[in-house]
Amino acid sequence: MTSNSLLPLAAVLIPVVTGSVVFFLDEGRRGLRTVLNLSGAALSLLVVMVMLVGVFQEQAYAFRWPLLAGLELYLEADAFAMLFSPLSSGLWLVTTVYAVGYMEHYRNRRRFFGFFSLCVATTMGVALAGNLLTFFIFYELLTLSTYPLVVHRGDARSLAVGTLYLRYTVGAGAVLLVGLIWIHGLTGTVEFTEGGFLAPFHEHDTSLRIIFFLLVGGFGVKAALVPLHGWLPMAMVAPAPVSALLHAVAVVKAGAFGIVRVVYDVFGVTFAHGLGVTGVLAVWAAVTILYGSLRALAQDDLKRRLAYSTVSQVSYIALGVAIAGPVATLGGVVHLVHQGVTKITLFFCAGNLAETLHIHKISEMDGVGRRLPLTMSAFTLGALGMIGIPPMAGFITKWYLGLGSLEAGQPWVILVLLASTLLNAAYFLPVLHRVWFRPPPHTLPTPAREAPLFLLLPPLITGLLALLTGLFAAAPFTPLEWSVLITEREYPHGYLPGP
Repeated sequence: MTSNSLLPLAAVLIPVVTGSVVFFLDEGRRGLRTVLNLSGAALSLLVVMVMLVGVFQEQAYAFRWPLLAGLELYLEADAFAMLFSPLSSGLWLVTTVYAVGYMEHYRNRRRFFGFFSLCVATTMGVALAGNLLTFFIFYELLTLSTYPLVVHRGDARSLAVGTLYLRYTVGAGAVLLVGLIWIHGLTGTVEFTEGGFLAPFHEHDTSLRIIFFLLVGGFGVKAALVPLHGWLPMAMVAPAPVSALLHAVAVVKAGAFGIVRVVYDVFGVTFAHGLGVTGVLAVWAAVTILYGSLRALAQDDLKRRLAYSTVSQVSYIALGVAIAGPVATLGGVVHLVHQGVTKITLFFCAGNLAETLHIHKISEMDGVGRRLPLTMSAFTLGALGMIGIPPMAGFITKWYLGLGSLEAGQPWVILVLLASTLLNAAYFLPVLHRVWFRPPPHTLPTPAREAPLFLLLPPLITGLLALLTGLFAAAPFTPLEWSVLITEREYPHGYLPGP
C-alpha cells in the first residue's frame, strides 16, 4: 500500500526552503540563521524517521511527477533509500551544529549556509530517487550546489580547485547521461527494480557491458575510484564542515550509492555477475583500496591523509557489492553508514585542531591530546574505527566482507582486507602515538579550554556513534540490522548468517 506520498518530496523540499530563506537574510542575523538551519535539519530528520518506521512496517512512500513522455521525477522510500536517507539527514543536523560554530568568523555566511542546505537537499534527492533519471538530475544538482562550498574561501587556490572539481564531475555527468539514454533506448524504462530490469535484454550483452562501465565510471568519479579520484585530495582547501560533507554525507557517498543502485536495481546482481562485470569492479575496488592507503601513508597534511583514506575506505562499498554474495553485500552496504559516522568524526577533529591550535600537519600534532583531550579522544575512536579494531563499526564491515569473500569463493579478498588493515594501522597509529605519547612543543599555544561547544559536541556524538554501532550491531534498528533486511531482499534464497 502506498500512502503519504508527499513525505519523500517533503524530505527534499525542507532543506530547499531552509536554504532559500537563508539566502535572503541579512549577514548579521546570526541567531535567526542558526535557528532556521537547526530547525530545518531537525524537521528533515523527523520526516525521514517517520518514513523509516513506515518502511520497516512495509508501508510504501512514493511521489511521482511527469517530466517527459514515459519519464517521471520519482521519489521513493525503499529499503536502500532508508539506509542512506537517515545517514544524510542525521549527519546534516550534526554538521549544521558544527558549521554554526566553525563559520562564525568567516565572511559570506548566508551564502555558505544557503548552499549548505541545497547540498543536503540534492543528497536527499539522490537517496530517495526511484529511477535512474531522478538520480541523475539530483546527482548533477549536487555538483552545482557543492561547487560554491568548495570555493567558499574565494582565493586563487580555492578557485583553481573548484575548476578541477567541475571538470571531473561535469565530465562524469556527461558519461552518465550517455549511459542513461542508451538504457532507455534499449529498454524503454529507467525505473529501479528489485533484482534489476536488464536481464530480459541479455541479447544486447556487449552493449550492456559498455553501459555498465559508463554508469560505474560516471558514479566512480564522485566515489573516487582510481584513477578518477584526483579531485578529492585537492578539494581539502574547503572549510572543515565542507570536507566533512564531501567525505561522509554528500558527494563521495552519493557516488558509492550510485554504484550500489546500478549493480542491484538496474542490472541485478545475478545478471551483472553473469555478464562478467562484477569481477572487474571487484578488482577495480581492490586496487583503489590499496592505492588510497599507500598514498595516505605519504601525507603530512592531516586533511590530505584523511582524504586518501576516504579514497580507500569508500571502495569497501563497491568491493562488497561486486563480490556478488549476500554476506559480502551486507558488509559493503552497512559500510555506507559506518564509513560516514567514522570519517565525519575525523574531519570534525581536524577542523578543531585547525581552529583551536592552528595545526594542519601531522608533524605538528605532538602532545595535542593533552591540550584537547576530548577532541582527540573522538579522533582516536575515529582512527580505530577506520583501522577496524573491534568493537568499532569498521570491524563489522571488514568481518562481513571477509566472511562474504570466503562464501563467494574469492579468498583473495581476504589478502586485500589484511593489507588494507595493516596500511590503515600504519597511517593512523603513529598519529595517535604523537597525540598521546609525545610531549607538546613549547611553541604550541595552550587554549584556555577545549574547542568551543558547537565544535566539540559533533565529534563526540559521531565518535560515540562509531563505537555504539559496532558494540550494539545486533540491536534493533541498527545499520547492520537494516542492511540485513536489504540483503535478504536481494538474496531471498541466499545463505546469510545472523548479525
